[in-house]
Amino acid sequence: MARSDVHLTGVERTFGRDEIIVSKTDLKGRIIYANEVFLSIAGYSEREILGQPHNAIRHPAMPRCVFKLLWDTIQSGSEIFAYVLNRAKNGDHYWVLAHVTPTFDGQGNIVSYHSNRRSPKRESVAKAEALYNELLAIEAAHEDRKQGMEASFKALVDKLQALGVPYDEFVFAL
Repeated sequence: MARSDVHLTGVERTFGRDEIIVSKTDLKGRIIYANEVFLSIAGYSEREILGQPHNAIRHPAMPRCVFKLLWDTIQSGSEIFAYVLNRAKNGDHYWVLAHVTPTFDGQGNIVSYHSNRRSPKRESVAKAEALYNELLAIEAAHEDRKQGMEASFKALVDKLQALGVPYDEFVFAL
């Protein structure tokens, strides 16, 4: 159900500062829960989205290396905060400040992932977008998609190391 066939409208959707988009996925990233705010902003019914991969809402202007960092982090058992550009079912887009965490069972095993997304500050979106455009350019400079993602991931890690901050601190400084 990845929506690569959806025409991008260029229309931005927004949601209220007091609203929180919530979803849960299984270990493979398939949606097992989506709240009403998620359904409304993404434009899906619960029937359409449950069981589908979370990347159904992936916007093509999101660098793949950010998702690699996100998955590496949560699969290691840690939480992550990230600015994410998502795509609604009809091709509209919306920005979120995502907080993604693993969910553990009583034995400490990861059993699912939980994401809360809030409406981000506009000035932070502009800074994230500038960084993401740099990373996308690095990805696009390689014919091989995997090599492009690896090169952009290295550029992101190098930037964080040069600043001397982990990704979460970098995100909060935007």
